[in-house]
Amino acid sequence: MISSLAYIHPNAIIGKNVEIGPFAYIEDNVVIGDNNVIMPHACIMSGARIGNGNKIFPGAVIGAVPQDLKFRGEETTAEIGDNNLIRENVTINRGTASKGKTVVGNNNLLMESMHVAHDCVVGNGCIIGNSTKFAGEVIIEDNAIISGGVLVHQFCRIGGYGMLQGGCKSPKDIPPYIIAGREPIAYCGINIVGLRRRNFSNETIEQIHDAYRIIYQSGLNVSDALKKIKDEMPKTKEIDYIVSFIENSQRGIIK
Repeated sequence: MISSLAYIHPNAIIGKNVEIGPFAYIEDNVVIGDNNVIMPHACIMSGARIGNGNKIFPGAVIGAVPQDLKFRGEETTAEIGDNNLIRENVTINRGTASKGKTVVGNNNLLMESMHVAHDCVVGNGCIIGNSTKFAGEVIIEDNAIISGGVLVHQFCRIGGYGMLQGGCKSPKDIPPYIIAGREPIAYCGINIVGLRRRNFSNETIEQIHDAYRIIYQSGLNVSDALKKIKDEMPKTKEIDYIVSFIENSQRGIIK
């Protein structure tokens, strides 16, 4: 299961039933769980913490030092959960003193050549397209779909269950459940197809749609729109998520 042509530091901790291909490179201070596949030429570097059942394709680099000039060699980690597909040439840098770790959750598909910078957090069930790049301290929430060639500014937050169209640039936060795209990036409606695939009821989808009509189509400013939603709409977890996301936005939301 482990090729004699792979390099594995003697202090690295390797779980059960792990397959490691030729010319894979695994440094000191690495922990790899059970049932992982590490393909040829993948690099697992100091500070990587990898869960169970992941497939890491050729050329991927997990745990390289951050591309941040403030980094001074502090002890940090890149933490990968379970059952992720990390495709060719994906790069996931470890954290800095800011948060101490970069985190990728469970059941994600990270497509070829995409980049997760220092201190990012990627949730669960996300699909990230080819060559998409996340700058430092970006947060991607559960079940988001980010198409290919997307650029996300540092400190941005992408809400769950939404979709970003290919090639767009996001300098601000993107609320949950929506489709965002165009240039400059803008609200393009709610992600109806994605929500139906996730078994959201028609009633819930319509409530989400009503909330975004108030936010984006009523002519109200954001604060007044949120007040109207809280005063007039039913209190559900989906509406609460939308309101909380926007109220806590540090960079402001897209228009």
